[in-house]
Amino acid sequence: MVSYRETPRNRVILLGASNLTLSLRLVTHLMQQRFGGPSEILAAIGHGRAYGSANQVLLRGLPGINASGLWPQLNSAEVHPTYALLTDIGNDILYESAPEQILRQVEWCVEQLQMQSAKIVVTNLPMASIEDLSERRYTFYRNIFYPFCRLPRSETVSRVRAVYQGLIDMASRRNFTLYEQEPVWFGPDGIHVHYWKRRAFYRDVLKHFAVPGSNNKSASGESRKESGLTWQRRPEFAYKTLLGRKIHCQQPSGWLADGSSVFKY
Repeated sequence: MVSYRETPRNRVILLGASNLTLSLRLVTHLMQQRFGGPSEILAAIGHGRAYGSANQVLLRGLPGINASGLWPQLNSAEVHPTYALLTDIGNDILYESAPEQILRQVEWCVEQLQMQSAKIVVTNLPMASIEDLSERRYTFYRNIFYPFCRLPRSETVSRVRAVYQGLIDMASRRNFTLYEQEPVWFGPDGIHVHYWKRRAFYRDVLKHFAVPGSNNKSASGESRKESGLTWQRRPEFAYKTLLGRKIHCQQPSGWLADGSSVFKY
């Protein structure tokens, strides 16, 4: 077993919400297959997480990704090859933020990452899956996941289209890779990746990182490497509120068996 606090070979930055939260260890494993490890992992994630809006799920509250402690940590950290995945862009829409505001928030993240010479992949909104939602299905899932939102389906789809096109324009202007999400990956709510398709989905996303000299590992090699990515200590949020009480946790708060450190914001 590898000891804690191994010198990282690279830095992995993960920004997202439920999809990334449910697949944190899987995505780390797949990224390290491509880039090597151990890694310094900076993750701003969480169910219901948004880029600009603070959110609360049940009793737990989190700041927006832009307001998290990830950015001061990134700016003060040692230089390493850096790979950033930005995904789950769209929760801000159901928190009733305007498309222009959402795009500004995402572009700010991209700008900060490019200042660190990060290789960046951004997943676009799953436009086709969202458009396929019937009025009844849309209302049902909106009331479950965003109970305080009262946007009608027509307005939500209009805002999704604006953000979708805005990200296309931004990718061209800012020169990052934009991944188009196909409906085949998603469950009945149109926004969450089907549980049994997560590995294939993230493989497809991550192959868009340009890594000179990378190649696919054998299945047996994958099993050996994945055994090194069991949790030695599960990460905790650097800052959250619980029933309105502020809770802080020193970072890094998580460790994987290969020596990778996890900073969770």
